[in-house]
Amino acid sequence: MKKELFYGITMMAMSSLLLSCSSSEEVLDLGTTKKMVNMVADPKPVQLTQAQRAFANDNNLFTLNFLKTVNETDKSGKSFIYSPLSITYVLGMVNDAAVGQTEQELEQVLGFHRGGIQAVNDYCKNLIDNLPQVDNKVTLDIANAIFLNKRYTLKQQFEKDMTTYYDAKAEALDFSSPSTLGRINGWCKEKTKGMIPTILDAVNPDMMSYLLNAIYFKANWASEFDPKDTKEEQFQKENGSTTLPMMHQNVLIRYMENDIYSAVEIPYGNGMWSMCVMLPEEGKTTNDVIDYLAPTGRDKDETVVNMQYDVFTPLYSSRPYEVDLKLPRFETSSDTDDVQDNLIGLLNKMGIRLAFNPQQSEIPNMCEQPVYINMMRQKAKIKVNEEGSEAAAVTIAGVLTTSALQEPRKAVFHANRPFVYVIRESSSGVILFVGKFTGEV
Repeated sequence: MKKELFYGITMMAMSSLLLSCSSSEEVLDLGTTKKMVNMVADPKPVQLTQAQRAFANDNNLFTLNFLKTVNETDKSGKSFIYSPLSITYVLGMVNDAAVGQTEQELEQVLGFHRGGIQAVNDYCKNLIDNLPQVDNKVTLDIANAIFLNKRYTLKQQFEKDMTTYYDAKAEALDFSSPSTLGRINGWCKEKTKGMIPTILDAVNPDMMSYLLNAIYFKANWASEFDPKDTKEEQFQKENGSTTLPMMHQNVLIRYMENDIYSAVEIPYGNGMWSMCVMLPEEGKTTNDVIDYLAPTGRDKDETVVNMQYDVFTPLYSSRPYEVDLKLPRFETSSDTDDVQDNLIGLLNKMGIRLAFNPQQSEIPNMCEQPVYINMMRQKAKIKVNEEGSEAAAVTIAGVLTTSALQEPRKAVFHANRPFVYVIRESSSGVILFVGKFTGEV
């Protein structure tokens, strides 16, 4: 039966994705040749204030709008993966030094609705401290850094805020030295466990500073795929077909469908983290899915008034299905410099403009001289296989001065054509990564 998505906020612990939680592992025989393992849940939910929960919801709006903007701009047809949360951290650091319309613009587009610098900093600090603690079976590292041109000095309050709220200690370097490029790229390689070895091709000696964020995520599926069940099968692309290794298992997971797409939620670890895969219905495309997910054209007044928005609520509130699941084993790498408008152009389209304008930027509290963002770039990568997923992203901004058990229903979910996916944490609702897989890499 078709279900319609609705607005509402229901942050359910992912442990409820499974049929039961017990003090030991329990194997359920689903009456098929496969078996599904119920994982023991030991969740440590992120505690958010009411205002921070609104931040999480509305920052997800930014995430989905970024997904839509990239999808409309990138006409290559290739798969992509990005972390708008990583962008949020870099711009959050910039926001700490902004004032006036520039600050309002940053906070509005990022989903903080003029909450103020202190509230934004507190929210970012909460996620840094607590998201990695949600599941001890999942590795999550969030790191920030400031590489400062030794010719400049940061303002004392800004430097203090960066240490207190972003765990970012400024490191002064000689931007004219060739070793500086190696130091910055070395930080990226270290913080992403080698997944993203470089973020800069060259260091601009006139740059006042580089602000960076790195996010690294690695988790095994709650129920891993057996490599023996992975077979080469046809994957129907939007402009032809190819052959890909398709992983296969029968598993008890959340499933839903509507007129646009069907979706499954595949849990990692103890279930607090998951990958939500959205497969277009017959006659629909990934563009239709992304257009539906993004809030454009929806009742924005309702969203703003209620400060709540979660398009995934119907999936997370549905009961489990026994799903015949197929998912391709794949890797995707992305670089915003490969997109026509690059990262600054994408953010301009979304409404952040003044921070990038040397004449109009209002960022006086970072350095002794007013500054603006001269360059931005993100690189991201994901690997999905039988064991689980590994994903990483690095974002950089260069700053210049201005001179209960029920009988499961059954479903078939074969992701053998282009699909959209997100990686999300349940207690906060925070989306870490968004991506589209087309079969083209």
